[in-house]
Amino acid sequence: MVLRILEVLYTSYWPKDYTVHIIIGLLAAYVLRTVAQGRKTNRERDLHARVVLMTGAFTPLGLTILQSLAQQGAHIIALCQEPVDSTHITLLIDILRTTTSNEQIYAEECDLKSPTSIRAFCTKFLTGKEQRLDAIIFGHEHRHIGSPWPFSNATIDRDQKERDSGSLASFLITTLLLPALLVAPVERDIRIINVVNPFYAAAGGLPFSPSFSYEIPAAQANSLFLREGQRSLRTIVLTRHIQRVLDALPTSSQIPKTEEGSSAVPIVSSKHQKSNITSVSVSPGIGRVDTISSFLSADWKSPKGFSYFGILLYIMLQPLFLMLLKSPYAAMQTVLHALYLPTPFKILAQTTVVSQNKEAQKSEGPIDVSELDMPEEVLLPGSLYAECASVKIDVKIPQEVLDKDQEDKDKRAEIKTRDKGKAKEKTPLQEEVLEIEDDGEYGGEVGGRLVWESYEQALKIWEKETPPTERDIEREQLDKEKKHSNPESPPPPVDIDQAYN
Repeated sequence: MVLRILEVLYTSYWPKDYTVHIIIGLLAAYVLRTVAQGRKTNRERDLHARVVLMTGAFTPLGLTILQSLAQQGAHIIALCQEPVDSTHITLLIDILRTTTSNEQIYAEECDLKSPTSIRAFCTKFLTGKEQRLDAIIFGHEHRHIGSPWPFSNATIDRDQKERDSGSLASFLITTLLLPALLVAPVERDIRIINVVNPFYAAAGGLPFSPSFSYEIPAAQANSLFLREGQRSLRTIVLTRHIQRVLDALPTSSQIPKTEEGSSAVPIVSSKHQKSNITSVSVSPGIGRVDTISSFLSADWKSPKGFSYFGILLYIMLQPLFLMLLKSPYAAMQTVLHALYLPTPFKILAQTTVVSQNKEAQKSEGPIDVSELDMPEEVLLPGSLYAECASVKIDVKIPQEVLDKDQEDKDKRAEIKTRDKGKAKEKTPLQEEVLEIEDDGEYGGEVGGRLVWESYEQALKIWEKETPPTERDIEREQLDKEKKHSNPESPPPPVDIDQAYN
């Protein structure tokens, strides 16, 4: 019956003279959609017993990543703004556990717009029995912020505050949890992944300014893409500088242990990797849900409200969006690529060291990992990844900034030379600092340091201007009641600022 109906439709309505044209058109549409979805990662990694902390986990992209990590057996801690016992969160967690057969999926309440809530979560984590972390994925900064006038009446200042608070939340969590990462066994492969929006190129052609209250030329004052690009570029530069700091720490000289009874001592070449903690940024590309839906204010579940005109336009253009823009599944591929790619430390731990030098085989001593057959691709610490590949970007630091920084360096060198050998109280310019190598990439050491200082200053202002919410006060009261009712004394709290400094 069905075949008969198809035959009638073909003989009666199919334009036989245009069969070739239709086939070529469909083939072209298929190729265009395949190219638009981008590359897929060709890597896999067993994540059983690996602990992954993730923000932005309950966005469309975040839920897709959660499902993939859960299928790989990861132990997941998903941060959410809502109470963990809310119906929405409970239902999503139950569905993920059931569909992936992984019970190690948990949600923890942490409002990323409240520094009080962030500090409370980090203190709870650092004082708990289990402090293991194998990866931190900051997924909340990927979602687009801001819509043009026809779709939203939100002010530029309000959107900018939301951008700044999201960036500062990532910085605060990183610095608070860094002590736990630094004391982890050196053979542990730890990764910090910042997921950024795809508009970093919009700010790449202008002189880079790390300030959160940066100035924009009058002609571009209302450029939404420029503001989003500045936010993304600032996170990329910070991520690179975090890697420089990690590489400069004394612990970065540690190496994975060899097998018992081995006479060879493996050494990871500094040109490959210096620290077992790897920090990278990832741009998943333009997605139709996390990017375009937010741009058009077409998300009717958004707490900021929605636009009927934006929803109508989003539905009408859906065929075009499906063709040209990425789905959450396609967007997550680069994130998984950065998480799955091997590192030199990981290769060293899994490879039997066989030196190509026969004389080196006979003598006991260090063996450089560069003698090993490295795979075609390893994770590049501090890099930006897009379309499952490392991307180089040119960050232009204004010349006046470079000149002022050089003057400060000359003053330090002059004071150090003049007071060499004298035992006296050190001035601020004489204080010992980490010797951070300037690789010249992503703004170099100068750009990274300026961004770090900008984050520190903005963080102080943010904490001062953001009082605890009612939910923060309620949670603090509940924690006090639990401690009072628990006869066993909890472990002493950690002075996080002192531990980091």
